[in-house]
Amino acid sequence: MKTTSKLIKTCLLIMAVVFMASCSDDDGDNPIIVTSDPDIVDLAIATDDLSNLVAALQRAELVTALQADGPFTVFAPTNAAFETFLQDNNFATLEDVPVDVLTQVLLNHVVEGEFLSSNLTTSYVSSLSTAGPGGANLSLYIDTSNSVTINGISDVVTPDVEAENGVVHIVDAVIGLPNIVDHAVANAGLTELVGALTDGGNTTFTDLLSDDTTDFTVFAPVNDAFASFENPNGNELANILSNHVIVGTAAFSSGLSNSYVSTAGVNTDEDNLSLYINTDSGVTLNGVSNVAIADIVATNGVIHAVDAVIDVPTVVTFAVADPNFSTLVSALTELTPATDFAGILSRTAGGNGDGIDPDFTVFAPTNAAFDALAEIPEESVLTQVLLHHVIGGANVRSEDLTDGIMPATLEGDMITINLPGTGDNIADVTDGSGTTGIGIVAVDVQAGNGVIHVLNQVMIPNTGN
Repeated sequence: MKTTSKLIKTCLLIMAVVFMASCSDDDGDNPIIVTSDPDIVDLAIATDDLSNLVAALQRAELVTALQADGPFTVFAPTNAAFETFLQDNNFATLEDVPVDVLTQVLLNHVVEGEFLSSNLTTSYVSSLSTAGPGGANLSLYIDTSNSVTINGISDVVTPDVEAENGVVHIVDAVIGLPNIVDHAVANAGLTELVGALTDGGNTTFTDLLSDDTTDFTVFAPVNDAFASFENPNGNELANILSNHVIVGTAAFSSGLSNSYVSTAGVNTDEDNLSLYINTDSGVTLNGVSNVAIADIVATNGVIHAVDAVIDVPTVVTFAVADPNFSTLVSALTELTPATDFAGILSRTAGGNGDGIDPDFTVFAPTNAAFDALAEIPEESVLTQVLLHHVIGGANVRSEDLTDGIMPATLEGDMITINLPGTGDNIADVTDGSGTTGIGIVAVDVQAGNGVIHVLNQVMIPNTGN
């Protein structure tokens, strides 16, 4: 193959020197100087089947860019590829393509660095196109499982045409600017996700994620993730899939931090579900799903491939996932073994014999809140303390909090909300013992079976009743 490419290069060099020592565009501007040591542009000029590419480079004023030192890897569409591109996008001629669009399409065929076909692997690389959110470079999906295919649509037909400043691979289709759906369809490792998104001819997700007026972040489970997912709570698949999508922002891995975000998934009241992102070691979502491939950039957002399906969370999901609640989790489990707090707060349906039914509103003390106690009470008292932090049968979000007494907690005592809060507190709480100034410092961590508000102190019930 290398001998063949050298022969092609030699022939092209002879053609370039003999026939095209100097040429220009139709109006005489922007002359293209062909050197004795051909660069990528020289090779394109000397190849009859790349004349449309040359014309496109001239129209987009990218000739000089591809004559730079590089090195570059260029996937060069044939004339037929350009003709199909024009027809498919309802352009009569190349001149009808807006220059800004044409520029980004052409740059999406160029990768920094020199990659011969023998060095290409099935993976994502960044093109020079800056058509991603905020000017981010678009991703190209290179599939080498059967020859070389780019973004699932363009095959290399002539590889390894080497130039002085890089290498050219001639391809049979123009590589358009991919949206999130295009990237999902192109990757064979995401076929289970695509099948789930389109099950029964459903176009809800494909329509949504093809929208070029909104940015999205999609945590896309790989095929193995779907194969191992058993949907233990029988949640609707559409809502599970929605819980993998953040609408309105492209969250690149460099900007992720330990935090909660809202997804397109909802609870029964149509409140958007929360997603807990932890970046202490890689990127983990709700404590169960890890990002395996980050920052697959599309025109309308970014995809992060993940190794597990993210089910609709319960309030327990967040308590376990968030390290700020590790003491609370210990209190709910090992310190109170006689009460199945985890099982109770994981309930997703009513009709339980004990009358403790979701939705739950949980006022969750942080580790620091527990640390401020003189000591953690023994089990019988601690059980009542923990029950004092939960209201059953109500999903009370921040917009529902008003001055006054809340419904009784599972322990039996009521708490009082005072708005606005003092200092940095969103609201102040008076607990059953009469202690005031307990701060709600974060609100609306939304699960499928309830909501969590975060406290900076542990609430104590009235131990005298």
